[in-house]
Amino acid sequence: MQDLSRYLSVSPEVQAALDAGQPVVALESTIISHGMPYPKNVETALHVEEIIREHGAVPATIAVIQGKMTVGCTKEQIEYLGKRGLDVPKASRRDLPVLLARGMDGATTVTTTMIAAALAGVRVFATGGIGGVHRGAETTMDISADLEELAQTPVLVVCAGCKSILDIGLTLEYLETKGVPVLGYKTKEMPAFYTTHSGFQVDYEMNGPEDVAETFRAKLACGLKGGMLLANPIPDQYAMDLDYINSNIESAINECNSLGIRGKNITPFLLDKIQKLTGGASLEANIQLVYNNVAVGAEVAKALCKA
Repeated sequence: MQDLSRYLSVSPEVQAALDAGQPVVALESTIISHGMPYPKNVETALHVEEIIREHGAVPATIAVIQGKMTVGCTKEQIEYLGKRGLDVPKASRRDLPVLLARGMDGATTVTTTMIAAALAGVRVFATGGIGGVHRGAETTMDISADLEELAQTPVLVVCAGCKSILDIGLTLEYLETKGVPVLGYKTKEMPAFYTTHSGFQVDYEMNGPEDVAETFRAKLACGLKGGMLLANPIPDQYAMDLDYINSNIESAINECNSLGIRGKNITPFLLDKIQKLTGGASLEANIQLVYNNVAVGAEVAKALCKA
């Protein structure tokens, strides 16, 4: 393989953990630069790392820093990303070569976090929610690159389902076509980000971290291409009413359409609008589901390290 040192930087702590066969959990940085205002974004990112450590794993926040995929950002780098906020470009697969070649910064999406994690040898990644098939995609063809990455990159992604602004049914159909296993963590139903219910079933229910780890281990051992999705429902005490959140999503989508917002600007607009419509309740739910996902991610990473 070509020397990646020019474009990939793994922190000493993360590299030491990988070399020793210790559990590591990858984290994205879009949630820092594009998901929340400063300083809430930095506080949340650092607390997420604390949770992973409390569960016996090593956190690896990933971002593009000065033209390098950085696996294991320092506290100072997280602060830098948080303060710059939206000035940090959102980096998906198509953006990555340009950002690396030009020595730029980038906030990694699910897609680019998976890419960097796989290159570094990190097998487990915990996030909030993945992208998916947008509503109306039959005419817009707006489908997140996250789904293609899950189809080809061998990383296990822990999330609270796909974002509920999306078409969950079509997202699951797309993943089935691509051969991506969608597992439910102690649930048979696909969670819908802010809520535990969506009306759609997952492929298989997992009983605990060992069950998940053994399933992913079997996939890797057989050389089956792509990753795996573990859908972990938001805790009941933080879940929002399905009808309430859906009505706010519809209002946000209608405004988005009337303003002519397109492409990668849709998701940040909708999430921000829903936060305002719910008086901040959706942001708090978002934070709590991320905390829940990283805890499960750490437990799965530990189980995966066992012989």
